[in-house]
Amino acid sequence: MTALATPGLLALDRAAQDLLFRTARTANTFTDEPVTDAQVAAIHDLIRYGPTAYNGQPLRVLLLRSPAARARLLPHLSSGNRAKTAAAPLVAVLAADVDFHERLPELYPHRPQARDWLTDRATRVEQARFSATLQIGYLLVGVRAAGLAAGPMAGFDAEGVTREFFPDGRHETLLVMNVGHPGPDSWSARLPRLSTEDVLRTL
Repeated sequence: MTALATPGLLALDRAAQDLLFRTARTANTFTDEPVTDAQVAAIHDLIRYGPTAYNGQPLRVLLLRSPAARARLLPHLSSGNRAKTAAAPLVAVLAADVDFHERLPELYPHRPQARDWLTDRATRVEQARFSATLQIGYLLVGVRAAGLAAGPMAGFDAEGVTREFFPDGRHETLLVMNVGHPGPDSWSARLPRLSTEDVLRTL
């Protein structure tokens, strides 16, 4: 199957497609321009409609703005991630609420018994991590939709971050993401992407 570039096959116009995907990049440097609470709220108001299992919405976002909060995070990051995180206008710790099932009577009201399906913690943690990971994907695209750049990072001690910021045992850290307006030399050349033929199969 050959990738199609015919205009009109996607509902979004070309500029929106580029903003969200083609020209969007993972940022490594940021300007000093702040990311406001209003922008964050607008992003969440958009991405909260993305689907999750049981409509459970387990993603929880901890925003680190103060130098004191950053100082608590930096020792848990790999050395290559510390400087850019210290300088980013906003840092978000993205975690899964492993007790998300407590809200299911509210969020999944047509199946009030759904909370009881998830009394086993191991099963619940798996579901929480799965759906929160989906929500992180929505969040990354939402950040781009706001005209901002995201710098998601896997180079950190997740257990250490969880102990530092979520000592109650209710949350599991999944990702740390820097957010802001991209700065000078924010990214390298675009890396290759798999072709449609490499990814899709039809039975």
